[in-house]
Formats: sequence, structure tokens, C-alpha cells
Amino acid sequence: MGHAEGICHVYVDKGCDAEQAKRIVVDAKCNYPAACNAMETLLLHKSHLTSGVFHSLMDELKRNSVKIHIGPRLAMHLPISPKPLEDFGVEYGALECNVEIVDTLQDAVQHIHTHGSSHTDVIVTEDETAAEEFTSTVDSACVFVNCSSRFADGYRFGLGAEVGISTSRIHARGPVGIQGLLTTKWVLVGNGQVIVIEHIILCSLVLFVQ
Repeated sequence: MGHAEGICHVYVDKGCDAEQAKRIVVDAKCNYPAACNAMETLLLHKSHLTSGVFHSLMDELKRNSVKIHIGPRLAMHLPISPKPLEDFGVEYGALECNVEIVDTLQDAVQHIHTHGSSHTDVIVTEDETAAEEFTSTVDSACVFVNCSSRFADGYRFGLGAEVGISTSRIHARGPVGIQGLLTTKWVLVGNGQVIVIEHIILCSLVLFVQ
């Protein structure tokens, strides 16, 4: 069973609910930063630089003592910026994360495929078309809509004690029938769920296995 690094992303789409985005981003990074399903890179649609969402998210991450690494595209839009980030492929396992802007949803997906580890990736959006495009095009083991990446856990999926999270695509050994050629992709659709209050809202999540 292959398990790559947990380079997990949260993409905040232009059509997001700002309060929901803030709740999800903070939970994905701060609930348990050492976990492999914690957010390592926050991707923001460029419109949020002027919508207030960017500053709200940055303030909330800083309030939770998160060290922020600025991506090169974002750095160009800031009046004063530290040295831009050079490597998006770091699993921090701590209260620090990368922040970058993208022009489109397709750019976000490309970034995830280039720098991610096919573990867990999230979109925050109120646009159903954007959500469907994200879940169908992001090639990760877990792809979530409007809920924290921290839900990527076998116990929470009802699998019992978790052995691990596989990011490989072919798992069988020895004689292989058609079933051995199949693999799964977990798609979770929510409306702002986070781990910190999961005992209240877990029942309202919708889980698909593809």
C-alpha cells in the first residue's frame, strides 16, 4: 500500500461563503497540524485579493499562530513581502502553510496535480458546477466539497480501525481479476463541516465512493 506525503490543498473558489471558508481553512490547518490530512497549501481565487476574503483568512491563520509562506504569484500583489516560496512540496506537519493565488479553478487543479501528493484536496464553493468540475478532475484519493480535509480518515468513513491511507492506484499482487484493477476515490460533500464539532454535524455529510 503506497502512501505519499500529505500535501493537502484547500482551494477557496470565487463563489465561496466567506465564513464557511474561514471555518474550514482554520480546521484543516489547526485541528491537528501533524496529521497527514492537514492542509499544507491554501489556494485562493485571485478575486479574493479585493473581496476581503484574503485578509480575513490571513488574520484568522495568524490569530491561530500559523506561520505563512507566500507563493510567488501572491508576492507580486503584496506591497511588502518576504522572499517568495520556492518549494510547494513540503509537508510541514506543524502550524505553518503555503498561500498562493490562482486565476481560475483549472489553474487550481493544475497546481494540485503539479505539487500535490494525491492525498486529500478540498474546494470551498457555492457553485455546484465548480464543485462538480473539481471532484471530477482532481485525481486524489479523497476530494471534498465544503468540509475540512481532516475528515479523510478510515474510522470516520466507517471502515473501522484505519490501517493507513493509500495514495497508490494499483494495489493487488499475484493473480489479478477485474476487481484487482479497480481503485477508489472518496468524494465528500458538505456545507461547512469541521472536525472540531464533528459530533454535531457528521450525520449531514454526503459520502460517495467512485
